[in-house]
Amino acid sequence: MRNSCVGFGDVLFQKMEQYGPLCVGIDPHPQLLQQWGLSVSADGVERFSQLVLQACAGKVAAVKPQVAFFESYGSAGFLALERCIKQAQSLGLLVISDAKRGDIGSTMSAYAHTWLDDSSSLASDALTLSPYLGFGSLSPALELSESQGRGVFVLALTSNPEGKSVQHRGGERSVAAEVIRSAQERNAEQSWQRMGSCGLVVGATVADALDVLSIDLSGFNGPILAPGYGAQGATAEQLYEVFSGCQSQVLVNSSRGVLSRGPSVEGLIDAIESSQENLKII
Repeated sequence: MRNSCVGFGDVLFQKMEQYGPLCVGIDPHPQLLQQWGLSVSADGVERFSQLVLQACAGKVAAVKPQVAFFESYGSAGFLALERCIKQAQSLGLLVISDAKRGDIGSTMSAYAHTWLDDSSSLASDALTLSPYLGFGSLSPALELSESQGRGVFVLALTSNPEGKSVQHRGGERSVAAEVIRSAQERNAEQSWQRMGSCGLVVGATVADALDVLSIDLSGFNGPILAPGYGAQGATAEQLYEVFSGCQSQVLVNSSRGVLSRGPSVEGLIDAIESSQENLKII
């Protein structure tokens, strides 16, 4: 059981001060499994996860398993994910389950229980959420995470081209800006020291969008999960520009940039240490 007296945001901040801003994505997609000489199966996914966690232990603040690559193998895949989460936490790593859940009422409550309740075998330190049924629909997950010292990362401004059709809607009063404002208000209602536990997902390559939509992230009061670094195109210098004024709150996700160096644990460690060195600019 997590210590609910200390919020996820403050725990994450402490971990990032100790290890730096890097978060390693655990994305065992079939091509990587084959590249690593592993079977395209739940067993292969579990072995993949074990190797990544071995490399990450004592090196990074957090890991982010992409749930889709586990659940595609059914119950055996979910069992592999349960073991991944437990192993990561036993190694002192924070686990952000990238499930992007979002629904209403009792269904949202069920998702919240699955990923954020102490009694669940899939309980993670944080969960990614989709707010596009309305930010208020996320209340069951927000309330449960706060009560149990866990966190959430709400999709706000993603770097995929399709995201613009929804997130940019409204110009200077955009959907993305409203999501950011709602998360900031949620954190303002809680007690924390360094940052609140309601975070955002903001792509590392969205600098132009911030300008176009007149969004200033420097006043945001929670953690920011930033995918897109490394193999997806964003440099450390771009991160510094995008997140100017809130760099200490940015958890930088790298998946392919690290995972391409496997299956050798030594190769994965080299990639982690190289990324950390490059990220010192932020």
